[in-house]
Amino acid sequence: MLRSLWTAASGMQAQSLNIDVISNNLANVNTSGFKKSRADFQDLLYETLRPAGVASSAGTEVPTGIQLGHGSRPAAVQKIFIQGDFQQTKNELDMAIEGDGFFQILQPSGEVAYTRSGAFKLDSEGRIVTSDGFLMEPEISVPSDSIWISIGIDGTVSVLQAGSAAPSEIGTIQLTRFVNPAGLHNIGRNLYLPTSASGDAITGTAGEAGFGTIAQGFLEMSNVSVVDEMVNLIIAQRAYEINSKAIQTSDEMLQMANNIKR
Repeated sequence: MLRSLWTAASGMQAQSLNIDVISNNLANVNTSGFKKSRADFQDLLYETLRPAGVASSAGTEVPTGIQLGHGSRPAAVQKIFIQGDFQQTKNELDMAIEGDGFFQILQPSGEVAYTRSGAFKLDSEGRIVTSDGFLMEPEISVPSDSIWISIGIDGTVSVLQAGSAAPSEIGTIQLTRFVNPAGLHNIGRNLYLPTSASGDAITGTAGEAGFGTIAQGFLEMSNVSVVDEMVNLIIAQRAYEINSKAIQTSDEMLQMANNIKR
């Protein structure tokens, strides 16, 4: 009887983590470049009371055994890197990646991180930076007398300066992709770091060798579907509720056993 208490408790703990993941998805429904997460679960070890295939008599064997499970546990929380919807902003420094790839961001520590969020800005020196002031890698500086900025689908950055009749090229935005982006380490601020599971960073030009293209004046929105997350929230809530009911039932049965002599 005590086995059922621990089994149901493991189910409640698993669903509690599931709700945490869903809550984070919903909290970031308006975060540009955000990728939703999904909690994966697996069953725990089984206690074998009678193995299948043992002999029951001469020439016969038991077709099925008796195994009792001990509940469930979280196996992984996986990022789902499907494309999010595009929102047109008409901001010349907003960029969206159509397809595979990440922008490279240089952190203050000197370590390069990666992001799908293309909400870039200019700092006081005219360099393209994130909302936290982290530099784009490779660094691109926009002249102070620029009238407008043009970013091509291949990442080529051109500006038209005051007094000039033709635009001039000032740099190229490089993209990076990974064999297993789900293995990236999320550090917040829409940034990811590579791990041994993600594989080494593969850097290249947008639109070539499997890389996506860059769309200027657009932002990639979160790929979270509020409807799907609400359905998942209801399912998790009901699963949590039924596991708590199993604990209550086990407790009532133990109470009945304790009261037999009364």
